[in-house]
Amino acid sequence: MAANKNNVKIEVKNLKKDFEDLEVLKDISTTVYEGEVVVLIGPSGSGKSTFLRCLNRLEEATAGTIIIDGYDITDKKIDINKVREKIGMVFQHFNLFNNLNVIKNMTLAPLELKKASPEEANENAMRMLRRVGLEDKAESYPSQLSGGQKQRVAIARSLCMHPDIMLFDEPTSALDPEMVGEVLQVMKDLAAEGMTMVIVTHEMGFAREVADRVLFMDGGYIVEEGPPQELLLHPKEPRTIDFLNKVL
Repeated sequence: MAANKNNVKIEVKNLKKDFEDLEVLKDISTTVYEGEVVVLIGPSGSGKSTFLRCLNRLEEATAGTIIIDGYDITDKKIDINKVREKIGMVFQHFNLFNNLNVIKNMTLAPLELKKASPEEANENAMRMLRRVGLEDKAESYPSQLSGGQKQRVAIARSLCMHPDIMLFDEPTSALDPEMVGEVLQVMKDLAAEGMTMVIVTHEMGFAREVADRVLFMDGGYIVEEGPPQELLLHPKEPRTIDFLNKVL
């Protein structure tokens, strides 16, 4: 699915984020279109995860504006929970509730936030588990799942809210190498269906294959951006060249 340039899903202007006297994001501006897959790469500490967390206000911006689907989420008066219903977030460490089985993990938010009926929520959860190939794990607890299965459940749980945008914060970095592929496959399927996604990852092969655009971040700035073939194979900035020489 190609990005729809007529529909801006995320617009970030002059975003800054400080943690006391540490400036983590210095001046970030970018636009993400409907159906676009944007991958953020860069060294640890470059601000990638902080940027992602600002997009659903898990971190409050220090300055600048972030507009999601026409809502300025940096406006303190906005009902951020309403906006968040449309933004799925998948974390590095799954963030599943260990005391709940898979189906209960998945139906919690639709029951609480969307006031779905139990039948509706269960049906929807089973449909999403089928999408990630885990319908046989509905009654299992997180402790009974492999890392790859937990992350696929975490993705399916996000999809239960029918988000318009999915944010992924290093979704494969806590996984054993042989489990990385199963999670990336689910993400590839989502991209093929036209889901708008912003992904922080170290998986360069995935970035090359799936991203519409790659942003290289360093020191709180977007240093360079472009289509994956261009940025990963013919980077222009010395800092990007240096980073890619180390990881490719």
